[in-house]
Amino acid sequence: MQAIKWSRCLKSAFLQKGLCIPITTSTTIHYRGCATTGEVDLVVIGSGPGGYVAAIKAAQLGLKTVCIEKNNTLGGTCLNVGCIPSKALLHNSHLYHMAHSNDLKNRGIEFDNIRLNLEKLMEQKSGAVKALTSGIAHLFKQNKVTHIQGHGKITGKNEVTALKSDGSSEVVKTKNILIATGSETATFPGIEIDEKTVVSSTGALSLERVPEKMVVIGAGVIGLELGSVWSRLGAEVTAVEFLGHIGGIGIDMEIAKNFQRILTKQGLKIKLNTKVMSARKESDKIIVSVEQAKDASKKEELECDILLVCIGRRPYTENLGLEEIGIEKDERNRIKVNSHFQTNIPNIYAIGDCVPGPMLAHKAEDEGIVCVEGITGGPVHIDYNCVPSVIYTHPEVAWVGKSEEDLKSQNIEYKVGKFPLTANSRAKTNADTDGLVKIIGDKTSDRILGAHIIGSTAGELINEAALAMEYGASCEDVARVCHAHPTVSEAFREANLAAYFGKAINF
Repeated sequence: MQAIKWSRCLKSAFLQKGLCIPITTSTTIHYRGCATTGEVDLVVIGSGPGGYVAAIKAAQLGLKTVCIEKNNTLGGTCLNVGCIPSKALLHNSHLYHMAHSNDLKNRGIEFDNIRLNLEKLMEQKSGAVKALTSGIAHLFKQNKVTHIQGHGKITGKNEVTALKSDGSSEVVKTKNILIATGSETATFPGIEIDEKTVVSSTGALSLERVPEKMVVIGAGVIGLELGSVWSRLGAEVTAVEFLGHIGGIGIDMEIAKNFQRILTKQGLKIKLNTKVMSARKESDKIIVSVEQAKDASKKEELECDILLVCIGRRPYTENLGLEEIGIEKDERNRIKVNSHFQTNIPNIYAIGDCVPGPMLAHKAEDEGIVCVEGITGGPVHIDYNCVPSVIYTHPEVAWVGKSEEDLKSQNIEYKVGKFPLTANSRAKTNADTDGLVKIIGDKTSDRILGAHIIGSTAGELINEAALAMEYGASCEDVARVCHAHPTVSEAFREANLAAYFGKAINF
């Protein structure tokens, strides 16, 4: 039996969300473990953003915790071959683009003989990855999380076996199991990835030369980010997208159109409503056959020396012992869980990319934290409407909450406030005015329903929107908060003012 204490402030916050926790000086919630036997309290399978954060949080809450990771380094896809290395390349390729184009010259900064040292650029990326993955190992040690390297497989309701590369294995008895195995790159039928000329996002992070021509299958988040990297470094990039818009699922259509216009101006070629049929190698080139999604008679062949396949990711749920133990999965191979992240076996939990919901590192982190808090008796609640999304191109694109299309489909009356960065003083002084802030508020209550931003700092600004929405703020609430001047964040305030009052001050 374990107990946790609730602060008055925390209880009040949960009452606002409609959860029944009586406000007394202290409230004790008791937890009875799902299992009574086991050498440790929790085994986490996977050390990606969800797994490593869950393991650390569990240890901080007093649980004896083991984390099993199949790869040589901690951090999962995100830190090793995903979010972190791609952001290093995005940032540095943008700096190179500024120097190589007329951007810096127009700012009065002139120099000659600009050269790209791709090997050095990749070294900086690798250094950042190594520092962060090593940092997780340090955090494990600091928080007394036991790390076992091996492929974690559930071999009993209270048992996980780590299958090691040398053929040996280690069995861990545990009260609870948390599956945080993430996802893997989805493959395109009939196109074999060799990570040299036909690459996934992993291979695109480590190309040895800048391709002359690159074709990207998919103009979602990953395709646009990596396509932007190589376009900035000198490649002629064409992105082929089956949908009628870029940016993937969830993006507001007005934002998508503005975003596409900006990327096209930067040199990215985009083919919408286009279906990839096949790809073949001819000598040192790759020929990609495409056709119009709505008219199969309109066909075209695209030539490139690097083909990047970015059609999404699929949950990593194979060879984990799920079938043997009877854990249920859905039609997309995702693990079924309830609102407490429990599978159909109550002491076995799952979070992150291997369960339904957006495949986002920060979503997995939040799920990991609240899941283990639930294991120790705390409340389990995440408002997925307040989980932001970001595309880290330049400018960045970010959104949280509902789009106009969402609200129209739900017959919810709304109002819109917009503010262009061309009218923002900080963006103007930075000569970085591509973009806008768009706020959607409830027509009756004025509550913020969604925020959609294009701008160089959109990934940072969107968190102000997420915080406001998490606490049920109205457009007027944000409009009346003093924002520092001059900052790009003033555009966020002005858009809320436009939504609330009908008109911004500076536009």
